[in-house]
Parts: sequence; structure tokens; C-alpha cells
Amino acid sequence: MSVLEIARSDGIATLTLNRPRVMNALDSELRGSIERAFVSLRDDDRTRVVILTGAGRAFCAGIDLQELGAPTPKRESDASEFGLVGAMHAYPWPIIGAINGHAITGGFELALACDVLIASTAAVFGDTHARVGIVPGWGLSQKLPRLIGIGRAKEISFTGNFIGADQAERWGLVNRVVAPDELLPACRQLARDMLSCDPQSLRRYKQMIDDGYAATFREGIAIEARASLEHLAGVTPEAVAERRAGVQQRGRRQQG
Repeated sequence: MSVLEIARSDGIATLTLNRPRVMNALDSELRGSIERAFVSLRDDDRTRVVILTGAGRAFCAGIDLQELGAPTPKRESDASEFGLVGAMHAYPWPIIGAINGHAITGGFELALACDVLIASTAAVFGDTHARVGIVPGWGLSQKLPRLIGIGRAKEISFTGNFIGADQAERWGLVNRVVAPDELLPACRQLARDMLSCDPQSLRRYKQMIDDGYAATFREGIAIEARASLEHLAGVTPEAVAERRAGVQQRGRRQQG
């Protein structure tokens, strides 16, 4: 049985963490499998959206504590940009996190490496780094305050208290909350909506947002201006007119 199940269909790859007996805790095998999957998908022309979820009642309970103190040889990829999270950051297409249950500490960081989060009503988020005597290394201390505000982020991280799906939605941590049996269908529909966009515009848009997110506002405006000029150089009026007609038709369908 694979610790990471990968299913591909119509441009969408669904990655399922598959260690349900230990709440999908991230041992070295699972971490390596996730990292290799994103590196491989980066060069897969058939896939332009990834859905990341967990098997069983948890999304991911974090690093496998049984391995945490064990001396293990450091893989070359672990010395690169944050290992598996670095591979996710380098993936050029959207990543949707389907948060089906507990996303705790390292699992919380894994969720934050996704571009969009959709949560089941059973989802629970928690940062227990300070409680177990470690500090984050995959970006949580920087991403969470930017996402929900510094005060709320400090409350989560300084207490180790868990928050449920509804509170996560109110605080802007997740985009929306759905019933457990609606989670993957909702994520797949969202993925199909993304796939219907112009591929190169979508890819460049993700890069613009991510690059600007890591910069100051002034730098971000300059990043957008440069990227816009580069992109427009390869766009024809005919292509824009064709896409606009499709957008108008889609708008009419959505409005009934």
C-alpha cells in the first residue's frame, strides 16, 4: 500500500496522504513521496491543478514524532528549499487543499503551502509547535499572520488551541466550509473552473501573486507591471476577443 495515492483525471491530480492509522503523520517516506510527486507533476503537461487531501479522519497530524528524535541521514532534497514545501512552492499550477479533518502543526504548515483551502465541517486546525518544544520551519510563522492577522496568528501559535472549520472560515483561513461528502466534489468543481482559464495566464498569475506576496507592496506593483508587459507581448487581439466571448457566455450561464 502506497503512503501517497495519486489519481489523475482530466487535468486534475488528486494526492491523498494514506497513513490513516497514524492520522497521516509525515514520516520520511511520506515526506519524500509528496516532494517527488510535486517535482514530477511540475513537468507533467497533462496536469494543471492538484488537489491535496488525506485518507481517514485527518488531513495530516504533522511530523511523525517517532522519527523526530531519531538520527537519520539527511537526503539531498531536504537540504534544498524546505524539502517538500519547497517542491510545493515551486509547482507552477494551483494547489487546492481539501482539508478533510485534523491539520495539526506540520500538517497545518502543509495546508498553508496550498493556494486555496476548502474545509470539511470536520476540519480542525492547530499549531502545537510551542507545546511540544519545537519551532516551525516550513513557513507557518510568516504565512499565518499575513493570512489571518498577527493577533489571531499569535493566539493560535502561543496557546496551541485548536480551531474548528467555522472559526477558520470566519478568520479567513479557509475559503469555505462544506459537508464531508461534498468536499472532494467541491474541490473538483473549483479545479475545473481553474482549468477553464487560459493556461499561460493562470500560470503567470500564480507566479505574480506569490512573488508579490513575498515582497513589499511597492515591489509587488513593480513585479506585476513587468510580468504584465512580458505577457502582453505574446497576446494577440484575436485571442483576447475569443476568450472574452467565452467569458460572456459563461457569465450568462452562471446568471441563469
